[in-house]
Amino acid sequence: MIRVHVICEGQTEEMFVNAVMADTFRSNEIYLFPSLLGKPRHKGGNFKFQRVLHDVKYRLLDDTQAYCTTFFDFYGLPEEFPGKAEALALPNIEDKRRMVEEKLVEQLTSSIGENAMRRFIPYVQLYEFEGLLFSKPESIAAEIGKIGLTSQFEQIRNDFASPEHINDSRATAPSRRIKGLFDQYDKIIHGSLVALDIGISTMRNECHLFNDWVGRLLALEHVLPNVRNHC
Repeated sequence: MIRVHVICEGQTEEMFVNAVMADTFRSNEIYLFPSLLGKPRHKGGNFKFQRVLHDVKYRLLDDTQAYCTTFFDFYGLPEEFPGKAEALALPNIEDKRRMVEEKLVEQLTSSIGENAMRRFIPYVQLYEFEGLLFSKPESIAAEIGKIGLTSQFEQIRNDFASPEHINDSRATAPSRRIKGLFDQYDKIIHGSLVALDIGISTMRNECHLFNDWVGRLLALEHVLPNVRNHC
């Protein structure tokens, strides 16, 4: 079996890994172990690079047979996060994600070392978790109990090339758009229900950056023979 530690930004992402992603990976003998960023009683959100460094270093060096990945929202990254400032100036979402991930790996490698970092797979969600929910707008309306809002959620989705293109300003980030139509939206409660209703397959079809991350993780099944040979 392959173990993958998934360092999550918040409780919604942690739930998503456990409830939506885990089954897909388990069938490939890949087991995901999500955990919230940071020390006990001070986890999730409002994070800094040093907290990321601590968590990644601990997982890679303490569990030398496991892999580690991240599940952070681009929108929530602090301005001083590696690559964030440079990424903001780039128009293409692929380039934005690549910039942040490359700078993150670069800085982590300088502290952790190249050997351990071979087991690290960075991922930053464009632009935030709620972007994935726009893979199926009718599910958002259904799970918040407001079917009448379906056409408005669909219009938001149709205004962009993909759910991952829905932009990241304070007023126009995906979660802000949902709240603009339904101010009682709760990221943990409603976000979890919508994600469960949509499922990972639809999200992969609609969100190619997310699909690329999932594909990179699933590709770890090809290292299983080597793992077995060392057991």
